[in-house]
Amino acid sequence: MLENPRSPRVRAVAKLTKRSARTETGLYLLEGPQAVREALTYSPEAIVELFATPNGWERHSDIRAKATDAGVEVEYVTEYVLNAMADTVTPQGLVAVVRQTPTSVRDIFAGAPRLVAICEEIRDPGNLGTIIRAADAAGADAVVLTGRTVDPYNPKVVRATTGSLFHLPVSVGADLAEVVERAHAAGLRVLAADVKGDDLLQARADGLLAEPTAWLFGNEAHGLEDEALGLADRVLRLPIFGRAESLNLATAASVCLYESAFAQRATALS
Repeated sequence: MLENPRSPRVRAVAKLTKRSARTETGLYLLEGPQAVREALTYSPEAIVELFATPNGWERHSDIRAKATDAGVEVEYVTEYVLNAMADTVTPQGLVAVVRQTPTSVRDIFAGAPRLVAICEEIRDPGNLGTIIRAADAAGADAVVLTGRTVDPYNPKVVRATTGSLFHLPVSVGADLAEVVERAHAAGLRVLAADVKGDDLLQARADGLLAEPTAWLFGNEAHGLEDEALGLADRVLRLPIFGRAESLNLATAASVCLYESAFAQRATALS
């Protein structure tokens, strides 16, 4: 059992809360039973180390079974050690070190996707994690991160995805113009979500949302730059029917992705 929270090994794990360490090692941190469970279910080969307190390990029989089936060994640690490793105050008895597994833009669009989320300059970890989760829930084929979008392996992003990071391909550090070019080559229409756009309801009535689509979402504070908007085939806005000044980025992205998912599935059933 690891008992010293100041040992070099524990410090190495704790450093993964920093982007520089994640970039240098190609690893990142998972915290809590839900994240570990999803990793063991969908990407057990990516798990490098799995740490648990004896009580935490005892509480989750399904995780123990998945780890055994995947041949992933657990190392016991004290509560003090686990807290020293983790980014959260209460990691709930489980922490894992996992390899980053980004997908190339080329491979994403080679797979004939019908629904993709492109995130340009999104800086808030909670927003990005929620968009990845919403894209997963809406049945999107991939999420592509461009520009200076926050690192998807940031602990706050990973937590906000609630495991969806393991369910669909995510591309990191792509150039927006290249992504749009590949989307067009794959037969997707690129729709930018922006307050300066046309009413999304009219686009829905015109049948636009039923087509293979790559949604482009921009920065929380200033949206999409004019150059980015110019790359899109159409710019659309969500109507505000109440008195709210605007919608949170992640909420707006969720609505857009689901509008496309509804339209595409209705067309497939007709």
